[in-house]
Amino acid sequence: MPVGDADLPGAVLVACSRNAVRSPMAAAILRHLAGRRIYVESAGVRAGETDPFAVAVMDEIGIDISGHRPTALGDVHDTSFDLIVTLSPEAHHKALALAGAFAIDVEYWPTPDPTMTSGNREQILTAYRGVRDGLFRRIKQRFPVAGAPNV
Repeated sequence: MPVGDADLPGAVLVACSRNAVRSPMAAAILRHLAGRRIYVESAGVRAGETDPFAVAVMDEIGIDISGHRPTALGDVHDTSFDLIVTLSPEAHHKALALAGAFAIDVEYWPTPDPTMTSGNREQILTAYRGVRDGLFRRIKQRFPVAGAPNV
């Protein structure tokens, strides 16, 4: 059930290992659903390269992440986040260290890394879609925004 905007965090950082697949997908989905109600950024333990499979599966649902430029957690200078959502164990440990110095809540959402999938193009895309759809469901559940668009 949708809640009022006052129940939502004002700023969320989504973090994973390389900021190339999971965290940019999650951040884009949250931006899509929340609009300007929540400030959203993403980062990784290390900055990777923008992943074309992630771009493709997000494009399937009408969300463009082709302009995403991976960022490392160490390069995030704004620490005024209310919440850090981590998607990999490595990012979770880094986020806990960062949050320890500030009043930032940290949530760990274990999310499989689709880059570890082998097979043909369709099998790989299926893995990416599974991650995208799982993140979409989790985000809608965690951040119930009144009037959020459906995909």
